[in-house]
Amino acid sequence: MVFTPSPMLLKLLYTRGSLHNLPESAGVAFSLKNRLDTVKVTAFKQVQIGDVVVPAEKIRVDLGNGEQRAATAIDADGQAVELPVGRAITVMVDMPALPEGIHPVQMWFSTDVFGDLHVEVEDAIVGVASSRPRIPRSEEDDYSEAAIAARQRFAEQFADKEFKHLKHYSFDAHQLQGNCEHFLGVAQIPVGLAGPLTVNGEHAQGDFLIPMATTEGTLVASYNRGMQVLNLCGGVKCTVVGDAMQRAPVFVFDDARGARDFGLWVEENIGLIRPQAESTSSVAKLQYIDTYLSNKFAYLRFNFSTGDAAGQNMVGRATFAACSWILENYKGAKVEHFYLESNFATDKKASQINVMRTRGKRVVAEAVVKRDILMQRMRVTPEQLAYHGQVSNVGAFISGANNNGAHSANGITAMFIATGQDVANVSESSAGILYSEVNKDGDLYISITIPSLIVATHGGGTGLATQNECLQMLGCVGRGTVRKFAEIVAGVVLAGELSLGAAISSSDWVSSHEQYGRNR
Repeated sequence: MVFTPSPMLLKLLYTRGSLHNLPESAGVAFSLKNRLDTVKVTAFKQVQIGDVVVPAEKIRVDLGNGEQRAATAIDADGQAVELPVGRAITVMVDMPALPEGIHPVQMWFSTDVFGDLHVEVEDAIVGVASSRPRIPRSEEDDYSEAAIAARQRFAEQFADKEFKHLKHYSFDAHQLQGNCEHFLGVAQIPVGLAGPLTVNGEHAQGDFLIPMATTEGTLVASYNRGMQVLNLCGGVKCTVVGDAMQRAPVFVFDDARGARDFGLWVEENIGLIRPQAESTSSVAKLQYIDTYLSNKFAYLRFNFSTGDAAGQNMVGRATFAACSWILENYKGAKVEHFYLESNFATDKKASQINVMRTRGKRVVAEAVVKRDILMQRMRVTPEQLAYHGQVSNVGAFISGANNNGAHSANGITAMFIATGQDVANVSESSAGILYSEVNKDGDLYISITIPSLIVATHGGGTGLATQNECLQMLGCVGRGTVRKFAEIVAGVVLAGELSLGAAISSSDWVSSHEQYGRNR
């Protein structure tokens, strides 16, 4: 099934701010970027800018790889233009230069998937020329040795410094396409080993060496200490209890009743919406849609499963398709405005809704720490640690923290950097709910729930050279390994909570930092 883009969504094909006059009065140009679905462009029919209609005979298309083609040379019979999602093309029109100001732009073209399309937008010609230095780049191959060397020379000249370490790396830079633009070199972050950690999960079972990328003294040692204690007590039990990735569009109506009725319609028609969303991916599966109403706004929180990928881009595309169908088929009150993301998915931000409803993986790590081992290895009793936890809960509550534990972000960040995760997702993943109690045998039960752990074993930076090697170390490469990885991360987090909590309770915290160099 292929979704049909609405006129409102078709506007998003046009790259705003791209309208400009070509040098030497060679015409006018603008850019299109495919944000819908992989297609073949089978015809460029005409362009209209203002009152000037330009036929195909006066249109050329720059495909972005050094190839330009006349619009009349593009057809469905072997001359179509491949346009995967994310690819941009420049349309060059033979017409008089435009004056500064706002101009209506229209374009008629055809694709194999969507048929005939008409894009209508407004864009502006601005006459401000910049004399600021520009970062060198190559249109043909921006990851070539020559392009990279040009940027290295540019950076050294601009900073008036020679970079002896930044420029050295051991992999083919072409692997970075889709991961890093304007590539210059690498920041070498130390990777320390902790563990092995015994994990008793449903997906991760056994002993795992833990790679931790960090420049914070005592961090690896502290986590390693916690792992040793957990191992002596049989390891850490880890369970993935929830899994969902979100995109949260908003639909704006004239009044609250329009928003309310729309929300009810979405609820009644989820069976029709689901196949539209899932038509964009063989992996993304729409689980449910939450509706939240405020003022005259209807916020829809689409919840997907995304396989081994973290899935933010995947669910964005799927939600885009679903919303296109909704805009075409909802016959109630007029939708005044629509935005694909409303800030309700809280991408790269901590939020209470993620704690309540899950974003990414919801994972629980738990262990029973024997009294004698805790006292011998950590120099605290279960009662001391449990009481310290109660006092810390009050501090976390008063401060408004998103985590009542000690430092789960430390372990998560170190593992994220080592394994090629999107490190900015620590914003959500740092949320945690720590609980401890002294059980009937006098031992310490301790657990942490990570309600929004966003991890991947496929896509993003997970396939890069050193990052993939760290995932291989954990046995988390290949299909169906993301929940295994999530369980391992949760186990590491609990080890860190146990170690630092005990260090603070026993007053070992400062002396440990002194010993391992942080306070030098």
